[in-house]
Amino acid sequence: MNVNFTAKHTKMTAEWQSYCEKRLSSMEKRLGSPLEADIIFSLEKYRHIAEINLKTHIGTLNAVEETDDMLSSLVGVFDHLERRVKKELGKMRGRKRRRRDPEVFSPPSEEPDTEVRIIRSRDFSLKPMSVEEALLQLKSNKKEVFVFRQFETEKWTVLYRRRDGNFGLVEPE
Repeated sequence: MNVNFTAKHTKMTAEWQSYCEKRLSSMEKRLGSPLEADIIFSLEKYRHIAEINLKTHIGTLNAVEETDDMLSSLVGVFDHLERRVKKELGKMRGRKRRRRDPEVFSPPSEEPDTEVRIIRSRDFSLKPMSVEEALLQLKSNKKEVFVFRQFETEKWTVLYRRRDGNFGLVEPE
């Protein structure tokens, strides 16, 4: 753990230094990696400002706290940093949990379907009709295929809806 202390317009006390080292050691245990910290104490009139720049494997975390007493500023700035560290570690855990399930993204197995199902449909007309009547039936039913017997030839014919929006007609030879 590399810690740099800087005091601006004030003198650093041993109490502040020991408090900072104690809190940083607990943070280092939580993060599990060596820390590099810059701690800046500054005094401007009646304002005691504590600033911490913490460099970790997560990234760089900064926090500033300003109160009437330097020790309370240190407490506030360390509380703020601990909340940030907890939040960042939660994000990292969340990213690890969202990894892909190998079963979901594996290619489908090459097992052939052993059972073939036949589904019956009643989409045809028993009475003979013209192509125009069959086209009206197909449009009104909103089906894709319509089978009918032609009025003129008495042969079964298939009328189907094409992907381009037009209709196709299949007549037996």
